[in-house]
Amino acid sequence: MPTPLRIGLVAGEASGDTLGAHLIESLRRRRPDVRFFGIAGPKMQSAGCEVWEPSDSLAVMGLFEILRDLPRLLRLRARIRRAFLAARPDVFVGIDAPEFNLGLAAALRRAGIPTVQYVSPQVWAWRQSRVRSMRDSIDLVLCLLPFEKRFYDEQGLQAEFVGHPLADAIPLEVDRDAARAALGLPMDAQVIALLPGSRRGEVTRLAADFAATARWLAGQRPALTFIAPMASAATREIFAAALARLAPELEVSLLDGRAQAALIAADAVLVASGTASLEAALCKRPMVVVYRFGAFTAWALRRWQLVKSKFFAQPNLLADRRVVSEYFQEQIVPESIGAELLMWLDDPTRRRELAQEFARIHQNLRQGGSDSAADAILRLVGARAS
Repeated sequence: MPTPLRIGLVAGEASGDTLGAHLIESLRRRRPDVRFFGIAGPKMQSAGCEVWEPSDSLAVMGLFEILRDLPRLLRLRARIRRAFLAARPDVFVGIDAPEFNLGLAAALRRAGIPTVQYVSPQVWAWRQSRVRSMRDSIDLVLCLLPFEKRFYDEQGLQAEFVGHPLADAIPLEVDRDAARAALGLPMDAQVIALLPGSRRGEVTRLAADFAATARWLAGQRPALTFIAPMASAATREIFAAALARLAPELEVSLLDGRAQAALIAADAVLVASGTASLEAALCKRPMVVVYRFGAFTAWALRRWQLVKSKFFAQPNLLADRRVVSEYFQEQIVPESIGAELLMWLDDPTRRRELAQEFARIHQNLRQGGSDSAADAILRLVGARAS
């Protein structure tokens, strides 16, 4: 009887938990004897991962914002490193959370444990010097986006484009009427979805911008309907407080989760940069993408010219051109963002053209993401064992 396969996992935040759960299911279909353990969220735990630490322990971002949590994170990484070295998994898979996972992977690889990074860090966009350290810490990068593999090929680091699981999960044609019925929204309303982020820090930084933009929009179009899916109780509280402070007369339906239904139901979307902007594109919805770092992080990015990419919004990166507007830091002005959203509401020809571009992107990303990732991991394990 073959020895059971043992896989160490570290997933960061809700999106990593979802990716990890699908990966676990794909690996288990191929190797029913496999055992999983590490840092995981509730979805991974339900899929069968032994949880040493909850994944939301890693929900920190920003160059300077991370400093207040750094001592705790370093202690956690040291503890997890010792646990993995004692357990000796057949392979370690870091899911997103590169600031935590790359340093951990380096120590495990030095100890002879194969290492995989599932979801490329944005080294192609900023801090490209990190690629040098990745060569010493990672055996294989699993890329969700096609241009990432091309970047690693040029850098001499083994990588595979596995596609994005969201592209597999979201139908090529979505049903707006069904989504509106599920959310109790009028079929004939013009609906704006507000997605200010999934992390407490980013919602704290963007809540006022989103509330002010919604207030401006309502002043221009009183009949607009606003919905806002909230990733957690904490982010809901932050956003509700901003609405109460800046737009007390405005009615915004705050949803517990249900982001995908909200995106499908919407006519246009205001969204924080990140996976949600890709999800909006896969739902074929016009959008404006915004992002706001903490002041010190934004200053450092500009001062040392750390950003190398032309765009930060994923739809623009995937199209390799500006197909939706993106606003960063002081560019985030409610009147400008609101006017852009109204343009999408009023221009059906541009909406159709954008939907066609998003359909092309959707097809390109539909690669059976979780199954492709599972196959790549098992090939790496098999090559190391032979």
